[in-house]
Amino acid sequence: MSSIIHLTSVHPRYDTRIFLKMCRSLSAIGHDVTLIVADGKGAEQKEGIRILDVGKSGGRLDRMTGATRRVLKAALELDADLYHLHDPEMLPVGLRLKRQGKRVIFDAHEDVPKQILSKSYLHPFVRKPISMATAGFERFACSRLDHVVAATPAIRDKFAALGIKSTDINNFPMLGELDGAVPWGQKEREVCYVGGISAIRGIREVVAGMGLCRSGARLNLGGGFPESRVRADVERMPGWAAVNELGFLSRGQVREALGRSVAGIVTFLPEPNHIDAQPNKMFEYMSAGLPVIASGFPLWQEIVEGNDCGICVDPLDPAAIAEAIDRLIENPDLARRMGENGRRAVHERYNWANEEKKLFALYDAVVPGKL
Repeated sequence: MSSIIHLTSVHPRYDTRIFLKMCRSLSAIGHDVTLIVADGKGAEQKEGIRILDVGKSGGRLDRMTGATRRVLKAALELDADLYHLHDPEMLPVGLRLKRQGKRVIFDAHEDVPKQILSKSYLHPFVRKPISMATAGFERFACSRLDHVVAATPAIRDKFAALGIKSTDINNFPMLGELDGAVPWGQKEREVCYVGGISAIRGIREVVAGMGLCRSGARLNLGGGFPESRVRADVERMPGWAAVNELGFLSRGQVREALGRSVAGIVTFLPEPNHIDAQPNKMFEYMSAGLPVIASGFPLWQEIVEGNDCGICVDPLDPAAIAEAIDRLIENPDLARRMGENGRRAVHERYNWANEEKKLFALYDAVVPGKL
């Protein structure tokens, strides 16, 4: 048995990638797993995993400074075989742990330098310099850690090109988690979007598209609006009358929303960080047997059209989104066939059971003989 610590100052304690997948998989094969978080909800033991809470952050600045110091203090008090970091803010923590002789892995959930180029709260003139500075520090820090885990092959290739050891552990669904679909003959004339709701994820265009649908379709919208201005904008659109606003959903409620829907929507806008991304929601829709209405990026076309499991559209075109929704709502046999194709692709390739094997092999390579 080995001791493994996962660290985050940003993500919720039951984060799908960190807790539900990685921590539970490691605990299930007998490792001693601790998760350090900063959410103010206190310590607990859940499903064999020890969760330590260093206190909720008081804002973005405290998250980046105070919370990281508190996470570091908690990490240094524990003598683990391996430390797995999940936030870019944790990179200084990783360097400090390395100076203490620890084995450290950084998990790159996103391509952060590209992500910065789309940050609406940053002035356009400063985005590129900040992105370049972030890329420089990321390269410096990660080259001194033991390995980088990448959430997508594109992120893996970015680090590999810099001479940094990197392995992709894709954020694919857990088999069976979102099963339980309503029989196709009993489904509502509904489509769904579940996840973070923002302008760059295309919510304005989706709601505008709902206002153009001829099929009477409604949108099951699950998630929160971090941008109040965006929420105000879409509430004024005619298409908002066709929205079932569901708010934040538990995993069980996600399963229910997907089960009653005919298709899942993931029409992110063509921002730098989206083109080569692999949105978890796309594969979750597929795992639930739903056809996908997705942005027509080359990688997404390869996945969606290559598996004949949905329709790719121009995410900037509400009429194209509406046309895809109407086509699937009005052709249930087509929707069912595409949905079954997507579910089959997940069972054969895009699933966590395959990815956790790569995680175990990576850990064993970083700490030989211990894991």
